[in-house]
Amino acid sequence: MKLLSWNIQWGRGMDGRVDLARIIRTIRQIGEFDVICLQEVAVNFPGLPGSRGENQVAELSAQLPGYTAIYGAATDVPDSSGGRSQFGNAIFTRLPVGQIWRHLLPWQAELTTPSMQRVLVEAVITTTEAGLLRVMTTHLEYYSHHQRQVQIDAIRHLHREAHTLSQRKFLTGERGGSFEVFPRPMEAILCGDLNFPATAPELAQILAPFNNDTPNFHDTWSVLNPGITHAPTVGIHPVDFVDRAECYDFVLITDGLVKHVKIHGIDAETAASDHQPVWVELG
Repeated sequence: MKLLSWNIQWGRGMDGRVDLARIIRTIRQIGEFDVICLQEVAVNFPGLPGSRGENQVAELSAQLPGYTAIYGAATDVPDSSGGRSQFGNAIFTRLPVGQIWRHLLPWQAELTTPSMQRVLVEAVITTTEAGLLRVMTTHLEYYSHHQRQVQIDAIRHLHREAHTLSQRKFLTGERGGSFEVFPRPMEAILCGDLNFPATAPELAQILAPFNNDTPNFHDTWSVLNPGITHAPTVGIHPVDFVDRAECYDFVLITDGLVKHVKIHGIDAETAASDHQPVWVELG
C-alpha cells in the first residue's frame, strides 16, 4: 500500500501559478498511490493568491478517476456572492472506504497571535497488507506553538478513543440505521503538514508513549533511518516562512504497522507547491 501526503498550497507553485493539473502530474511522476492525502485544498476561495475560486475537490476528483474523494473543511466562511468559501484537507483513495470522520481541532482564543481553524480528516480503509486502517490527515497551526500543543493533545485523545472503540462489541440496538456501528480499527496512519521542524518538542509530544495499551505513534523516517537527520520538506526552494530547509511534513504510523513500512520518500525537486510531497510504502 502506497500513501502520499502533500501540502499543495491550493495548487500554487513557486512560480505563483495555481495549476492543479501540475499537482496531479507530479504525483503520477512519483508513482501510483492507493491513498493521496492533500492539505490546503480550497473550494470557492477566490481570495487566495492565484486562485479563480475553483472547486478544487471537484477538479482533483475529475483527474483521479477510480478514487473516492473525502473532504474536510476547516474554514467555512461566506463569500461575497452569497456562497461559501472552504479551505481544508482531502483524502483520495482507490481502496474500499468505511466510516469517515471530520474532527474540528481545538481553536483556543489568542488575542495577539494569528491562527485559524484546523481539521483532522479520518477515514477507515481496507488494505491487503495490514487489513483495516484509519488514515488521518491534518494541517496544524503555523503561528502558535500553544495551539499546536493543544491540537496534538486533541489528536492523541481521538486516537486513544478510537483504540477503545475498536474493542467495543456490537449491541442489538445499534444494528441498522444511523446507530449502526462500523469498524474503527486501532492501527492508524497520521500524516500531514504539522508545521514544526523535526527537532521541535511537538514531535516528542505526539510520539510520547501512551499510558495504556493504545498503539503508539512512530515517525516513518526515523523507523527507516534511525539516528539520521530528517530530510527537508520545506525551504528547499526559497519561502518566507522558514529561514533554512526543514522537515515540516510527516507520516506517522502505529505499533502494528512498523514491521510493514518499507519506503519513505520525498520529492525534493518539484516546485509545484511551497512544500515537497512525502510518501510511504507498506508491504
